[in-house]
Amino acid sequence: MTAYFPAARLRRAAFIGALCAGLAVTGTGCGDDPDEGTNGIGKLSADKIEAKAKAAATEADSVHLSGTLVSGGKSFTLDMRLKSDGGSGEVKSQDDTFQLLRVGEQLYLKASAAFWGQSDSAGKLGDKYVKVPEGDPSYKQFRGFTDMDVLLDGLLGLEGRLAKGSYTKVGHTRAVQVTADAGKGGKLSVSLEGTPYPLLMERAGGAGRVELAEWGKAFPLDPPAQDQTVDYGSQLPTTKEGETKGSGQGSNPAGP
Repeated sequence: MTAYFPAARLRRAAFIGALCAGLAVTGTGCGDDPDEGTNGIGKLSADKIEAKAKAAATEADSVHLSGTLVSGGKSFTLDMRLKSDGGSGEVKSQDDTFQLLRVGEQLYLKASAAFWGQSDSAGKLGDKYVKVPEGDPSYKQFRGFTDMDVLLDGLLGLEGRLAKGSYTKVGHTRAVQVTADAGKGGKLSVSLEGTPYPLLMERAGGAGRVELAEWGKAFPLDPPAQDQTVDYGSQLPTTKEGETKGSGQGSNPAGP
């Protein structure tokens, strides 16, 4: 005897199958366990998820940060690779674009001639790595962008009561959100795959959105070639108005 399925029933079955497939993308499939194949942190409370994410970040050897930060009333776009003994990458503000490289405690800055303003040496400095002396006022300002601990401490802070949000994806990686004060205090997306690293931080009050990737991935960190380096000794060149050229963003670029 041949079974007979009305067309309406077949259409309904197809609709339900498509719906379940769509829901599975966000980790809430029909009849499926959303935590199957994950590291299990989605089963934890919001506070514990945040704690595990911070612990994973603290133990990591390196990270790649990219996105935007708002600090001191200024907006910065950054693309930095960081590890415990230094970092390298690019930082952009509304007025300037510069490359930063720190190897140990030695900090190098590369910018266009326009960045140096009215400096008598501006024409010689464009596209060269300039050594930033530790005693110069701008050293701490620039160094903060190359300091993994400083940036992570400033970034990974949620303000307000925590709640576990929905399952989502950051790139191709499944993640669970932790929100603070219904999202007003920030949102943190934590990996559901492997080590529960922070993957995306959306800061409170629209103070930036930063992706965190390539956790633990090694990258080279070497001083620039000698013919690409300029050393002005104990202080950076000053403008004709007598001001040392700096960014003015403060020692903690990820701070409020």
